[in-house]
Amino acid sequence: MENFASLLQGFGVALTTYHVMLMMVGVLLGILVGVLPGLGAPNGVSLLLPLTFSMDPVAAIILLTSMYWGALFGGSTTSILFNIPGEPSSVATTLDGYPMAQQGQATQALTLAFLSAGFGALVGVILITVLSTWVAKFALRFSSPEYFAVYFLAFASFIGLGAASPFKTVVSMGLGFAFAAVGMDTVSGGLRLTYGFSELLSGISFLIAVIGLFGIGELMLTMEEGLRFEGINARVRARDVLKTIATLPRYWVTLLRSSAIGCWMGITPGGPTAASFMSYGLAKRLSRRKEGFGKGEPEGVVAPETADHAAGSSAILPMLALGVPGSATAAVMMGGLMIWGLNPGPMLFIERPDFVWGLIASMYLGNVVAVLLVLATIPLFASILRIPFAIIGPVIVIVCFIGAYTVAGRPFDLWLALTFGIVGYLFKKLDYPVAPLVLAMVIGDKAEDAFRQSMIMSKGSLSIFWSNGLVATLMAIGLLLAFGPVLSSLMSKSARPKTSSVAA
Repeated sequence: MENFASLLQGFGVALTTYHVMLMMVGVLLGILVGVLPGLGAPNGVSLLLPLTFSMDPVAAIILLTSMYWGALFGGSTTSILFNIPGEPSSVATTLDGYPMAQQGQATQALTLAFLSAGFGALVGVILITVLSTWVAKFALRFSSPEYFAVYFLAFASFIGLGAASPFKTVVSMGLGFAFAAVGMDTVSGGLRLTYGFSELLSGISFLIAVIGLFGIGELMLTMEEGLRFEGINARVRARDVLKTIATLPRYWVTLLRSSAIGCWMGITPGGPTAASFMSYGLAKRLSRRKEGFGKGEPEGVVAPETADHAAGSSAILPMLALGVPGSATAAVMMGGLMIWGLNPGPMLFIERPDFVWGLIASMYLGNVVAVLLVLATIPLFASILRIPFAIIGPVIVIVCFIGAYTVAGRPFDLWLALTFGIVGYLFKKLDYPVAPLVLAMVIGDKAEDAFRQSMIMSKGSLSIFWSNGLVATLMAIGLLLAFGPVLSSLMSKSARPKTSSVAA
């Protein structure tokens, strides 16, 4: 009941003409970002972030979250019409969305995708509404050891639950810690990893890193692949949309199951991409029409889109309540909160309830605005993809470098962005995950400070991380997740000789 009253106050904050206009602008920019390969939600949010520094934090976060919704919808549009996933999490949508479009069912595929995405995002926002205050109150019991345990659990979750190789995840995370350590040590005042460059005294801005990793790196890969846009014309007719809406309830089991998968993968660092593939796989396995998957099965569009958006929205919960982002985009938004002088975590609910509940209320409104706008603008954004990539590519590069320069107005940052672009390109070529690197850059300093404060409290004894039931439970779960892949591989290796001997 308390949350419901706070939510009504949040609607009073979010439901103004100015904020609704920001939602519409953010959604349209997000659709454009999602449609254009080489950008994507994390990079689009990071490019827009410097422009929000002079804005009120509530208005700024509404603009950024609306852009996030739009980017997710835009990725679905290109997946269905062009067989080009604008977002990594939209890859699973291409498997059945594009075949449906080829069969003349583009309107049905797009409508199912957008309505399913809206349903999944709504479930994620409801989860945030119900659990955010409880999680924040629970986190008020935390001191330095508990906070370090939470950060350790977040890092370990990427190792144990991530789709990439645990070794590659650890390498990516290690690089993130190294980049986070550059600059002046906040405790001792000493310089670390600056190598004589005065521009590195203040550290490496995570915005520069994200622009390079997601923007320039993705663009390099796109240029190498020689991308061509060959799509299907789509006319959205109101009659076809209404017919498709009428068929949506028959997929209620898939909608609920995919929403649950998406929410779980959003709260944990599994992310929208893993959620969409997991949901698609389960839908195919449990469906009565298994043979239709991959050939234009509507359920193959509903499942990944629902899970994708449920994961994307629910990833905001741990970022707000615990200060631990559940996705790369949430990590970028968390960095924005810090720049605006807001510290994500339980105290944010006490110090700035207008901000927290205004954001949550705007997520309800932004979701509705996104669904309506994306249905109305499909032909416009589909026509943009018919512009030759030789024109679009340089425009994306210019936008990335402008975004990097506006962070601090230093030419040195342009070289940093280019360096991170090369790192992002190599990561994608070698199948190294980028999200753990971004996570480590954003909360690496906070984890280090929590660890040092814990060591000061315990006079250098690690036993403080087992001093009470809460911190011991968090550390135990983290250790299980971190070493789970190693233990499972050892168990599988030890089981092989037994199997062969029994067979003999």
